[in-house]
Amino acid sequence: MEPKTPQSLKLEHEELHAQLARATKAGGATGEAAKTVAKALHPHFLKEEEYALPPLGLLPILAEGKSLPEIDVAVEMTDRLKADLNHMLLEHKEIVAALKALTEAAKLEGKDEFVHFAEELTRHAQTEEEVLYPASILVGQYLKIIRELGIYKNKG
Repeated sequence: MEPKTPQSLKLEHEELHAQLARATKAGGATGEAAKTVAKALHPHFLKEEEYALPPLGLLPILAEGKSLPEIDVAVEMTDRLKADLNHMLLEHKEIVAALKALTEAAKLEGKDEFVHFAEELTRHAQTEEEVLYPASILVGQYLKIIRELGIYKNKG
């Protein structure tokens, strides 16, 4: 059993992708700025979906004290996130800079929907930095501890 991104986060990412796709089709400077955001964001989202967010899907299981069929995969993911964290944060800075340009273009062109979207995506990045990435890393650290203590045995 491989960890899976919590459904709420998966849906949020899908909605952000859909809003960004609409922004890229807005035309004018707004559309061009949105394309720059998409270019920076797409590879970043792929990393998040591959290894940064799936360990968070284990939180309910861990909170209930249930055994896990496989913890090694989750530990590998969180180790990868921890090793790549500085790069992920740099990508956020690039994305946020591109979002500022999108905000400016959308304001100038009166496309308030995309101003709101840029603000929403900026908050999303901040939530990842302040809550989701640290929580994911903590999941991995916790799993290492319980594995070393022999509290959980891999089943699978």
